[in-house]
Amino acid sequence: MKWILISILGLMSVQAFAQDSDNPFNVQINIKPANGRFHINANYTVPITPCNAYAFLTDYEASKNIAGVVDLKILSRSANKVRVSRVLEEDILFFHIELKTVVEYTEVPYRLLNFEQVSGDAKFYKGTWRVMPEKDKTMVKYDAVVELDSMVPMVVIEYFMKNNLHERLESMAQKAAQYKPPTVLACK
Repeated sequence: MKWILISILGLMSVQAFAQDSDNPFNVQINIKPANGRFHINANYTVPITPCNAYAFLTDYEASKNIAGVVDLKILSRSANKVRVSRVLEEDILFFHIELKTVVEYTEVPYRLLNFEQVSGDAKFYKGTWRVMPEKDKTMVKYDAVVELDSMVPMVVIEYFMKNNLHERLESMAQKAAQYKPPTVLACK
């Protein structure tokens, strides 16, 4: 009986370790459809300073390396506002989706990045990126509301959104963990 209990506990600890190694950045995603829109709350944790995490998020040119982003241009910068044009492509089952969007980012240095679509293919896109210190790591939190103009059923979009968002956030976390800002930052 003792051996069975030890074996079960051992198997559970191996399974818990496997889950941690499968998700080293603790990527968490919650997507809720409501009134034709998706409310997205997601986060990941990286072993870098909040300053470097913020620098990574505001290095808009670097986001060209994220899966799905096929074109990106910085249209304007003034004070703490940046306008970025992006083209995103996604394949959902038999549907090829291309989204063109112009997003305005409002930077609150080293803590927060508000964004809102000012023009584009989505009916609505607005949210925030937050940088939150956690002991020797930094949590990067993404909150957004998205309403797409698509003929694809919402349940199908939600399924692919969950899977693709997890993959993208994990990729972002991996790139953020290796990110070296181009200049030395004086974070406050």
